[in-house]
Amino acid sequence: MPIYFTPVKAANSLADQVAQALEASIRQGQMQPGDRLPTELLLVAQFGVSRTVVREALSRLKSSGLVASRQGSGVFVQAPRAEPLDLEKGHAASQEAVIQIVEVRRALEAEVAELAAARRSTADLRRIRAGVKALAKAVANGQDGVAEDVALHRVIAQASGNPFLLSTLDYLAQVLAGATRITRANEARRQDFAAAVTQEHARIVEAIEAGDSAAARAAATAHMNNAIDRIRQADPAFWRQDGERLARVLLKNGALDTRDEQKQLK
Repeated sequence: MPIYFTPVKAANSLADQVAQALEASIRQGQMQPGDRLPTELLLVAQFGVSRTVVREALSRLKSSGLVASRQGSGVFVQAPRAEPLDLEKGHAASQEAVIQIVEVRRALEAEVAELAAARRSTADLRRIRAGVKALAKAVANGQDGVAEDVALHRVIAQASGNPFLLSTLDYLAQVLAGATRITRANEARRQDFAAAVTQEHARIVEAIEAGDSAAARAAATAHMNNAIDRIRQADPAFWRQDGERLARVLLKNGALDTRDEQKQLK
């Protein structure tokens, strides 16, 4: 059955839009591995773009391994690989983008906390308590506490006893650290925000220590929900300045080096 595409508009890069439309068709199964793509001229007509745009779009699909050229035969669909994590594509450096990343954290952290409460060992509890102290010390010393915050959540993940959850968090480490940097930069501007974060961490740890899985999940979920609320309540001046800049760097690179951040905030 032939595939039909609609014209694209000059909002983002035309080549990006064409590539995304073709990729979506492949990943959704409208075009199967081994199928031949419409001819270049047909794609030009359907998308309403130039041959240069179509060729650039196809080049991007070839680079990602979704299609391959066969000399004299055309361009054919390849079996798609797992889609890589690309935070820049399709996202603006916005407050909403940061909130969406925190929503990903919420799903992971709630599960991690519940399992940690059920499975933590004495050694795990020692590491968690040490993580709490390290975070408190960093804040007391005037540091942003980002590395210590991320480290605390990681030792809780270790206590879950699930290596796949831990690997997932490690895979997302740069992104999560970048989002944490934004939330902590916002929270540091208000004493009530900073105090609330400390209390929320304490509730998570207390539930894990008590072996109360339901309470641990609830506390971790509440922590992430409150982080989202604090982002929404951020002073507009914060978002126009540090928040937007940090979000832009987060979506482009995954994280911002702490030393670079300190230089830029001065």
